[in-house]
Amino acid sequence: MNPVIHNITFDCTGDPYDLGLFWSELLGRPLADDDKPGDPEAVIEDPAGGPGLLFVRVGEGKSVKNRVHLDLRPQGRTRAEEVERAIGLGARLVADHTRPDGGGWVLLADPEGNEFCVERGELG
Repeated sequence: MNPVIHNITFDCTGDPYDLGLFWSELLGRPLADDDKPGDPEAVIEDPAGGPGLLFVRVGEGKSVKNRVHLDLRPQGRTRAEEVERAIGLGARLVADHTRPDGGGWVLLADPEGNEFCVERGELG
């Protein structure tokens, strides 16, 4: 049998709980009940049984571009609305790769600098 992806792990130099709260708000999924500020790690579990998001404190900061990142597709919002919401939660705009035909993506970074993309959703 082949392995399954259990967690996607995000390194952070700050409080894993705080970074977890950002992603919790962005994705609309709660942190685990036993996660508290100051813990060395925090997790957001997928209620559908998919991989969780694990946030772990590390000693060194991010120094290069992510080689792996998440691509998010808005649900019930346009890409522009989702980008605005993410920035309001603490994300930072890195680059806008939106094409004239509406395709493309917007590259953002979470409060720790971990990059993620917002693609075009069903509403645009």
